[in-house]
Amino acid sequence: MKKVLIANRGEIALRVIRACREMGLATVAVYSDVDRGALHVLHADEAYRLGPAPAAESYLRGDLILEIARQSGADAVHPGYGFLSENADFAEACVAAGVTFIGPPASAMRRLGSKTMARRAADEAGMPRVPGSVTGLESVEEAQQVAAGIGYPVMLKAAAGGGGKGMRAVLRPEDLAAAYVAASSEAERSFGSGEVYLEKLIERPRHIEIQLMADEYGGCVYLGERECSVQRRHQKVIEEAPSAVVSEELRRKMGEAAVRLALAAGYVNAGTVEFLVDEEQNFFFLEMNTRLQVEHPVSEMVTGLDLVQMQLRVAMGEPLQVQQEDVRLRGHAVECRIYAEDPENNFFPSPGKITRLVQPGGPGIREDCAVYEGWVVPLDYDPMLSKLIAYGETREVAIDRMLRALEEYVIRGIKTNISLFQRILRDEDFRAGRIDTGYLERLLAREPAKLEGIVSEDKVPEDVVAVVAALFAASAAKERTSIASVGQESRWAVAGRREGLRA
Repeated sequence: MKKVLIANRGEIALRVIRACREMGLATVAVYSDVDRGALHVLHADEAYRLGPAPAAESYLRGDLILEIARQSGADAVHPGYGFLSENADFAEACVAAGVTFIGPPASAMRRLGSKTMARRAADEAGMPRVPGSVTGLESVEEAQQVAAGIGYPVMLKAAAGGGGKGMRAVLRPEDLAAAYVAASSEAERSFGSGEVYLEKLIERPRHIEIQLMADEYGGCVYLGERECSVQRRHQKVIEEAPSAVVSEELRRKMGEAAVRLALAAGYVNAGTVEFLVDEEQNFFFLEMNTRLQVEHPVSEMVTGLDLVQMQLRVAMGEPLQVQQEDVRLRGHAVECRIYAEDPENNFFPSPGKITRLVQPGGPGIREDCAVYEGWVVPLDYDPMLSKLIAYGETREVAIDRMLRALEEYVIRGIKTNISLFQRILRDEDFRAGRIDTGYLERLLAREPAKLEGIVSEDKVPEDVVAVVAALFAASAAKERTSIASVGQESRWAVAGRREGLRA
């Protein structure tokens, strides 16, 4: 492997580029028209245009990506997550074109990527799973029969996707028919398949997942767990490693079950097996994500392993250099997904130009980010700006460090969800570890969306705005005069004054 094409954008593309550079691998970026000035494009060794902004005309065009791989001489493709990362046809097309796909083989992806097929594989591997159908439902009548057999409440889920799309909770039999039609229609729009299945709704579960890494020689290790219970509309908001409630024994049982499933399916490379855990510490197989996860940094922080470099080495044909007995979890890590959205306006997306950006740092802080001051956040893709990760010797230290980092984080010109994380991290239930998949919805219902002690931009009094605008205009005019006569004076000094005026 000499040159890797990253078939993605944003922070994950930049993350892969950095891992490749440390290993001496050349990189190729691809971009849509709105991403021409994106950081992953600027950091790659080469960059090629894919097409217009819509993903269907750019990042989802596997044929164009493989043509760029041919033109650039890239001999491998890393799909990141999202887009084509779990597309078995694309993985197969890469192999057919003589390009290494940095991910699992298409056969394993097909067996475990479909939620219904994965449930059958879980049964074969002897894993406990949530009661329900193991095949897609053919009709409302079949759904009613399955629901009557396992009892209400139940959950309808899309077989072909995730992220909360095509999911409907059903509490009463009379609501099932309408929910079935709605879930199937949304699944068809989101994933091109209207297939849904039904399972028992476990009330107040914790969402806990096991990180796996497997090589092509039968080696497979689990790298601890991540707690992903803080969710909004079935989408993860905060992730932690390790979980505050998982004991060594439960970690071993879940990890060994996940490894059994992966080995039975012939799985290779990075993957994640997701479980629901009830209040009695019983765990149930939920699904498998056949790719790298958004939240992989928290696992890296507590294991000391670079998961992306491990992916690359496995794809090169190397055996795993880590055995299960070598895996040790040290300390605690928390990740916040920073989004361009407005928590005070029903989390409405907030695209636009970033006019001011001050990023946090200091002990224990890591930020996976791909935006910069002056960058225009497009409306065409997921609104995630960055992933902020805090590490500490204990969970309490990690949470306090995250709060400090969030206070340092300044993003102007758009709205962000930073205030939401401050509310969560100060909440007594969260700090005590009393969370489940319904925790955030209860918090939002209990407290109004506000950031105490800070006046948001759109609530600054008009007279204050007028005075600041006048002072800025006068300062800017003076600055233009000083720049025109800068002579031998350092331009860094001029730039420093400019930033001081803006602040």
